[in-house]
This record gives sequence, structure tokens and C-alpha cells, in this order.
Amino acid sequence: MSLQSAPAGRHSGPASLAYNLAGIAVLVLLLAVGMAYLIDELGRSSRVPQPSLDDADTISQTISGRELAIPTSWFRYGEQIRDGFTSQIDLRILYAPEGVETPLPVGVTLLPRSRARASSSLLDRVYLHQFADETLGGVPGLVGKPMLASNGYAGESVWYDALSPNPFVAKCVAPVATDGVAQCVRTVYLPSGIAAVYTFDATVLQSWRQFDGEMQRWLTAIGAW
Repeated sequence: MSLQSAPAGRHSGPASLAYNLAGIAVLVLLLAVGMAYLIDELGRSSRVPQPSLDDADTISQTISGRELAIPTSWFRYGEQIRDGFTSQIDLRILYAPEGVETPLPVGVTLLPRSRARASSSLLDRVYLHQFADETLGGVPGLVGKPMLASNGYAGESVWYDALSPNPFVAKCVAPVATDGVAQCVRTVYLPSGIAAVYTFDATVLQSWRQFDGEMQRWLTAIGAW
């Protein structure tokens, strides 16, 4: 994907851009905190049933006009386990890419498309204009760019596939604790018209090429894809 320039029609006024960036930053931080809580819960309690593609105890929920059959063990929050219509579904699944012995937890929030902006869209329209000059390394196939600390984005970075017309894009937030791990967020629009917000440990980036395919397997199983 070329990032040399962005069409003039994409730019909005400074106030609008600042508002959008502030909202995005808050969302990223909230999702990162939620993901850290998820990881802590998975680690502390072996009694919590681990989600599996073979799970059969399902309930029916409808979001954006799409009826989903979701195993109860996939829900992140117990209060969401009920049949009917909903505007948000919070799930936890396990990502097991090739070469990784221990599956990695991934938070998945399903929303109506109108309530989310795809990460690939934000790359050109927002992120590009907030990049610092340096480039980060360490993830084969992805370009890493830190966000401008002077604009209030210290510790935040964006990782993207620069060669794809519809790139893999994830925004990551540095851990608060010195021994912690950065948390990342990736938002996509599914073919069904539902938006999916993925939150995950930054170590998942090492297997980014397998990520969307694995998410498709899980979300197809419940009818969300």
C-alpha cells in the first residue's frame, strides 16, 4: 500500500481531526485495559472453561440483523449470556498459530458497522499524519511507526503491511508495568456487515499473516463472518 500522499478530500478540519484522534485514543486504552483483564482472568482461574471451536452449548443472539449461534464458553462477560437482540457482543477466543505451543487469548468485540472504523481506513486518514520520523523493527513483513509523543500519543505505535491494498493494521499501546506486554487493537469489517474489534497481546504480531484466517474460522463457526 502506498503511503506517499493522501487525497485532499480525506482531510477534515483541525478540530474534527483532534476530536477523532481523542476518541480513538480513549477507545484504544479502554480496550487495552479490557484485554489485560481478560489475560489476568485466564491466568488466575483454571476453572473457567476454555473456548473451543467444538463447543456446542450455544445461545442465539441477533446483531445488525444477523442471527448468531454463540457457545456460552466464548463470552467474556456472563451478563451477556442471554438470547435476543443486542448491539454489542464481547467474546474471548484462543489463537493458536503454527509454531506457537501455548494458545494466545484474543478478545473479540462484535459491533454494528456504524459504530466502528476499520483500522485500514484509519491508516491513511488519521494515523499517517501522526507518525514520528523513526521506524520500528522486529516484526517481519510489517512496518512499525511510533505515534508522535508531542501530540499525546507517547507509547503508542501502529504496525501495518505496506504492500497490501487492504493492509493488516494494528495499533498498539505500551504496557504500564515494566514487565508487561504491549496490547494491540485491530478493527475490521466482516463480509456479514458486522464490525469486529480484536484486542490481543503484541506477541501475536509475529504471526500476523495467519491472524485473519484464524479469526475467520472462529467467526464463521457462529455465523458472524
